[in-house]
Amino acid sequence: MHIIYSSFCTIELKLLFHFMLRRLRFYTVLRVCVCCVCQEYEAAVEQLKGDQIRIQADERRKTLNEETKQHQSRAQYQDKLARQRYEEQLRQQQLLNEENLRKQEESVQKQEAMRRATVEHEMELRHKNEMLRVEAESKARARVERENADIIREQIRLKAAEHRQTVLESIRTAGAVFGEGFRAFISDWDKVTATVAGLSLLAVGVYSARNATAVAGRYIEARLGKPSLVRETSRFTVVEALKHPIKTAKRLKSKPQDALEGVVLCPTLEERVRDIAIATRNTRQNRGLYRNILMYGPPGTGKTLFAKKLAMHSGMDYAIMTGGDVAPMGRDGVTAMHKVFDWAGTSGRGLLLFVDEADAFLRKRSSERISEDLRATLNAFLYRTGEQSNKFMLVLASNQPEQFDWAINDRIDEIVNFMLPGLEERERLVRLYFDRYVLEPATGGRQRLKLAQFDYGLKCSEIAKRVEGMSGREISKLAVAWQAAAYSSEDGVLTEAMIDARVDDAVRQHRQKMDWLHGEGVLDNEGRPFPAKGSAYERAARSTA
Repeated sequence: MHIIYSSFCTIELKLLFHFMLRRLRFYTVLRVCVCCVCQEYEAAVEQLKGDQIRIQADERRKTLNEETKQHQSRAQYQDKLARQRYEEQLRQQQLLNEENLRKQEESVQKQEAMRRATVEHEMELRHKNEMLRVEAESKARARVERENADIIREQIRLKAAEHRQTVLESIRTAGAVFGEGFRAFISDWDKVTATVAGLSLLAVGVYSARNATAVAGRYIEARLGKPSLVRETSRFTVVEALKHPIKTAKRLKSKPQDALEGVVLCPTLEERVRDIAIATRNTRQNRGLYRNILMYGPPGTGKTLFAKKLAMHSGMDYAIMTGGDVAPMGRDGVTAMHKVFDWAGTSGRGLLLFVDEADAFLRKRSSERISEDLRATLNAFLYRTGEQSNKFMLVLASNQPEQFDWAINDRIDEIVNFMLPGLEERERLVRLYFDRYVLEPATGGRQRLKLAQFDYGLKCSEIAKRVEGMSGREISKLAVAWQAAAYSSEDGVLTEAMIDARVDDAVRQHRQKMDWLHGEGVLDNEGRPFPAKGSAYERAARSTA
């Protein structure tokens, strides 16, 4: 039993020990849990405190922002009130100044009215006094003349008798002197012979001097003057050299220019006219015979411009005359035509004689109805151009070459057709005139012209497509219209819309002109001129068709 009891006690002790050990572990774990919970609570409390601090800071910042906004609003409102008060003060001051100015003007007007009334009153009084004085003097003079009328008549009678006696005595004395002299002259035959010889020599001298002056005048006119038919020339006259010495010196020192500078043509035509320019220059340098040229085509295609450039390139002088000036001269046309060719023959550098609108007087003598004076002028022209010359070169320009007399065609060595520009030539012309009339003045800064920002190259290409059928002169006028549009604007700025508007106007006007020409039967459906019936040009056109 004791053994059993001992065993039982041992078991109880063990159980008690295990129970105590488990309680100890439970308390240990519980204490650890309580410590963790306390730490988490402290952390939560700290976080809550941080959140409260942050919330308070946010609230404080919002409060400060709101106070700042309120201060700004209050300051703006006060500033607005101050501006309104200042503006009101200015308005009141302006009203006061206007009132003072009005009062001053009224005062000045009153003073001026008073001064004018005073001046008028003084003038009226002066006029009355003057009239009274004149009346008194007239009455006094009339009374004196009435009282002295007999004395005055006696004085007049005595003066007339004395004058008559003096004249009679002078006539008698002069007659006696001339009579004695004439009798003495007649009686002396040596004096008579000397007098007759002197009068004869005087008559011969006067006649010789008059003829010599006429010859010298014609020589000077042929050498230095400009004929009446010549409208424009590069030759110098004495008067022009004296008026413009600097310009004369520059032209004398100028070098030959490119024949196609500023002239835009199609490649084939450009190559041909360049060959003509080179041949003309070499002809002048070698003193050969010049070839006569006929240039025909629509107006404004560059015929006159090329003629000037050709003369400058070859180093020749140029002279421009128009056929329309010949017919009004009547019977003086023959003399004027000879003067032109005599004047052309005196040029030391050679003269390029350009006849614009040549068909106006070089018409057919067989079919055209022309006056006898114009026929005689045409014959004089044919006589002076019958042979090629090394003094002058003849260049004719016409829009209707089929109207020329056949003798004129026989004197032409080269025929050049100046056609309307194609797309590539139109684009070159648009760019050329855009640079000359718009871009250069805008970038120079000396003129009231500015250019808006857009693609200039693309705009020029677009315009070249829209102006189909226009000549170079029409495109040049279009560029001048752009410049005028900029000058007429308020700020002087040329915009893309303004350019398009001017292009639309130019295209519409060109179509109107073409409709007129179609209605008159001048152009065919393709815009080319109709040739005259029965002419060589008509046969050539028919064979080509």
